[in-house]
Amino acid sequence: MTISVVTPVLNDVRVERAIKSILAQQYDPAPELIVVDGGSTDATLDVLAKYRDEIDVLVSEPDDGLYDAMNKGIRRARGDVVAILNADDHYVDPLVLRDVASRLDGADACYGDIVYTNRAGKVVRYWKAGRCANAKWYLGWMPPHPSFFVRRSVYERHGVFDLRYPVAADYELMLRFIRKARIRVRYLDRVVVKMATGGNSSQIVRGNVDVAQAWARNGLRGGLLVPFLKPAAKVWQLAARP
Repeated sequence: MTISVVTPVLNDVRVERAIKSILAQQYDPAPELIVVDGGSTDATLDVLAKYRDEIDVLVSEPDDGLYDAMNKGIRRARGDVVAILNADDHYVDPLVLRDVASRLDGADACYGDIVYTNRAGKVVRYWKAGRCANAKWYLGWMPPHPSFFVRRSVYERHGVFDLRYPVAADYELMLRFIRKARIRVRYLDRVVVKMATGGNSSQIVRGNVDVAQAWARNGLRGGLLVPFLKPAAKVWQLAARP
């Protein structure tokens, strides 16, 4: 099983940490590394130049935002499985891809847990995803997108990120794949990604609008309360620890 890892970046030198965590993976064959730079103007370009021999595909051009960059990477991927690792995130250890591959045998996608860290590197939030169940979606549940590994064939059949959702296109995509298309998905019971706090998902109001529209546009019923229940799910993550 071959794996492609797409890393979108724009003016963020932390991409070096993300790249190092990908290159450190003890998985054979080595993952295809795809970096999509949105036209950085800072030292990010120096970092990418440093790893140019290790980067299989490098795109550096203006884009229409984070999800557009992800789509560019997905469309260029050649692996059986596609992962997305943002520039400010990194894999927690070298065995992540090995464990992911073991869970993907006979499945279309898998996901694990993630932790959020502050600037000092301290864990401030633990996202214990748990097993997927249809009822959980009505309570605001979703898999952590940074830990979501999907077979490339799923993107080919069901599409990529919908740019009509500027904040929650990741939520809409997973809702479309898991609830609407009913792909086979498995849970990997371990932390796979360390994620920096902040980012696109911090735009709460716009994100809730995206969530409501995602249910309606995918023809799914019962999602009217989800935008109100979704923030409550994060309260438990603040108190939890891996």
